[in-house]
Amino acid sequence: MVLFRVVTDFDVRHNMKLSIERAVLLKSLNHVQSVVERRNTIPILSNILLQAEGDSVSLTATDMDLDVVEQIPCTVLVDGSTTAPAHTLYDIVRKLPEGALIELDGGGDKERLIVRAGRSTFTLPALPSADFPVIAGEALPHEFSLSTSDLKSLIDRTRFAISTEETRYYLNGIFLHAAEANGAGVLRAVATDGHRLARVELALPEGASGMTGVIIPRKGVAEMRKLIDEVEGPITIALSDTKIRFAFGSIVLSSKLIDGTFPDYERVIPAGNDKLMHVVCKDFGQAVDRVATISTEKSRAVKLSLERGTLVLSVTSPDAGSATEELEVDYASTPIEIGFNSRYLLDIMAQIQGDEAQFLMADSASPTVVQDKSDPSALYVLMPMRV
Repeated sequence: MVLFRVVTDFDVRHNMKLSIERAVLLKSLNHVQSVVERRNTIPILSNILLQAEGDSVSLTATDMDLDVVEQIPCTVLVDGSTTAPAHTLYDIVRKLPEGALIELDGGGDKERLIVRAGRSTFTLPALPSADFPVIAGEALPHEFSLSTSDLKSLIDRTRFAISTEETRYYLNGIFLHAAEANGAGVLRAVATDGHRLARVELALPEGASGMTGVIIPRKGVAEMRKLIDEVEGPITIALSDTKIRFAFGSIVLSSKLIDGTFPDYERVIPAGNDKLMHVVCKDFGQAVDRVATISTEKSRAVKLSLERGTLVLSVTSPDAGSATEELEVDYASTPIEIGFNSRYLLDIMAQIQGDEAQFLMADSASPTVVQDKSDPSALYVLMPMRV
């Protein structure tokens, strides 16, 4: 183990001072630094807040819309707080040798943080902790718990359909709300970019009934998803009309909600599609991927030509040539030709957890419904393309 050098020149009246294992600090910095934007017009937002007290230190990062706080164990030599450049501190700790014991000495009037490990010493500029934005702990009236696997499922099976078009800001997130399906309450997550829609639901958890429908922004969804990869056990979710908070283990992530109205997505889910096709997901996805090699980057269009028991996938590009592939499928309706964006088809196939997917179609110009044949809790809608 690399031992830290003892510091004797700190001001005990002001300075925060602690020692901590590299692995513990690195893991936490990895969690919080990704919230910090690389470019900031407000200098303090490039920093993380470190607050040491008792036998732990809390690390806080924010971009004013999203904040994450994590408390980790350490040896606190002097209680106190300071701030430090998030990405620089993370890079330093990441490059220190495994097993290092790190000393952080900062705060006070010097406005600097000294990082020591073994024979390495780094002096970083530090802004006063008093300048760090106050994270308000507002009342969040609705609270419920989800298992890690359920939250992962809600996020993973919908977030690919989140819009990136900033002018339609109300589509730049996942719409989470309580609903009713087959006479039972469900917690439903929906995302759409206008070309495709993903809707996933699970049994309504206790405490979620009567909750406000909220739109969780794309960055909040992404940061939450990264954090729960390392979590086991329940996640407590609390929300109001303007904010949502996820708490698990020693981490609390809070996010402002998108102030907008999510469209009435039920209107775009067709109910009368009568042409049913069952496909083996793996075979279908691989065939789409192969023929899409020829498609142009702009359109990514692939045509599906269906007759009884047979599906022909085809792509024609003025510059790259053409490709066709035939698959045996379960289809007994009248012939139909319909085009889709190949990327969208592959995104949906990646979320189908069973072996087979079912397509419900009406005609070449109407929305198509795609579902996991063995799991009705997830539903996808695809708008067709002209091919």
